[in-house]
Amino acid sequence: MKIVDVICAPGRTGFFFDDQRAIKKGAEPDGAAYRGTPITDGFNSVRQAGESISVMLILEDGQIAWGDCAAVQYSGAGGRDPLFLADSFISFIDEHIKPTLAGREITTFKEMSIELESMKVDGKLLHTAIRYGISQAILDAVAKSQHKLMCEVISEEYNTTISDDMIPIFTQSGDSRYENSDKMIIKGAEVLPHGLINHVETKLGKNGELLEEYIGWLRDRIIELRPSPDYSPALHLDVYGNIAIALGFDASIMADYLAKLEKAAHPFKLRIEGPMDMEEREKQMIALQELTKLVDERGINVEIVADEWCNTLEDIKYFADNKAGHMVQIKTPDLGGIGNTVEAVLYCKERGIGAYQGGTCNETDRSAQVCVHLAMATKPDQILAKPGMGVDEGYMVVFNEMQRILALRNRMK
Repeated sequence: MKIVDVICAPGRTGFFFDDQRAIKKGAEPDGAAYRGTPITDGFNSVRQAGESISVMLILEDGQIAWGDCAAVQYSGAGGRDPLFLADSFISFIDEHIKPTLAGREITTFKEMSIELESMKVDGKLLHTAIRYGISQAILDAVAKSQHKLMCEVISEEYNTTISDDMIPIFTQSGDSRYENSDKMIIKGAEVLPHGLINHVETKLGKNGELLEEYIGWLRDRIIELRPSPDYSPALHLDVYGNIAIALGFDASIMADYLAKLEKAAHPFKLRIEGPMDMEEREKQMIALQELTKLVDERGINVEIVADEWCNTLEDIKYFADNKAGHMVQIKTPDLGGIGNTVEAVLYCKERGIGAYQGGTCNETDRSAQVCVHLAMATKPDQILAKPGMGVDEGYMVVFNEMQRILALRNRMK
């Protein structure tokens, strides 16, 4: 079967593009906006509307395969590709990518995605958001041409076994970390709440006291509201490097603080994402490696999650090989083509490192659905509920797609 045409449509994402550097430098929240001057190249305000591009592949039998190009909330930070704006990139896709796909025979997902990953324009690889969305459309095209589910294509091509169970879903609260935590608990989310601890003075505390207090509140709230006595979610907080900013870049001091957070979270498992941001990959790996080793030596029951400066498949392998964290976030848009997400999850599992198939609130319903198929085929330790920060919508999109896969697979048995 051939692809006969490629059509693009501009879209909105489930959240915003935020200038992380400006926020860390003190840009003040103002309702849903931020006051302040943007710092990162490409931004015209500290917060601006998230944009996406739907790429639709028209197949010769009339079916339409599609995926959504999208980039992370904090684009242009932590070594990532620059801001992704639809107006700029639709014409780029039409000029440079459409001619390579229109008229092409559909083969395997692996073959077609490798071609996409290696494609260069003016000597440069395609923007990660473009590779992300078009690879989704390619997977859908292969699945439709074979009359299979997308997870079945991945399972067959990568020799994996599709999960017969739900993958734990990680929900994120945004700044409404109290009210949204209630929603997560009531819905029975397996991992919560993310917390968006992206500012020292107002969210972490100058000595870390605000986060410790919040974790204690969260523990008590779970016990109070939990839908069943055996409900025991993992607590996963993203601190955006602010523990090191507040307490200093000393692994021993940070470990002492993590021990306090462990006590506040008891009896629930605790994960801390991004305790420091060293603003360079090698330094970040070494710092995380040192902290992870120290936490293990002291028997502190807190899992360190790598995020910043761990963006590409190569980065993930590097951090996993060096045990720089107990778990790695596989931030799906940052890896470009979704084949890299599959490879990253499988590599982490092989190395005994926790695989968190993540992404960003700034994605779309379509990219989230496709990511569910990747997760069901590779079985990461957890998958992010996305898009958005409102809990209900992102959790619904991911939960429902997973249930559809389970139901359809059960019918085929």
